[in-house]
Amino acid sequence: MVKVWDPLVRVLHWGLVASFAIAFITADELRGVHEWSGYVLAAIVGLRIAWGVVGPRHARFTDFLYRPGTVLAFLRDTLRFRAARYLGHNPAGGAMVFALLVMLAAVAATGIMMESTAFWGEEWVEEVHEACANIALALVGLHIAGVLLASVEHGENLVRAMITGRKRPL
Repeated sequence: MVKVWDPLVRVLHWGLVASFAIAFITADELRGVHEWSGYVLAAIVGLRIAWGVVGPRHARFTDFLYRPGTVLAFLRDTLRFRAARYLGHNPAGGAMVFALLVMLAAVAATGIMMESTAFWGEEWVEEVHEACANIALALVGLHIAGVLLASVEHGENLVRAMITGRKRPL
């Protein structure tokens, strides 16, 4: 087994899972918990973006952001169970990381806007916030499906890899 995911990537990944889940579940019931989990989520997104620039090889965006044509070709190969195996994020996984970070940043930004005096009571901000949260939830579902599909296709447990940081070599 080789080391792929550094401890910070793994902590930030599972921190995003927890903070988004808590924020989503408490949205209508526990306002204080919802807001604080949103602030934690915003901080984690900021840290992950910074780590995507200065972190180790497989944490960097330059390691896993591909052109759209490469992502589409990878998805076609995946549907045929012929996709290449990657040590770090594959092209679809990289696109998902980007999409999730953008959407979670939008959720956090609109949540913060709702609490500011400039946007207090603005219904459109709340509607955008809710729409972004629902889109993020749909992306999470696609992410989980992609992880399960890639795990089956390549015979490896990607969830365990995100816990241990290790995968089998190429």
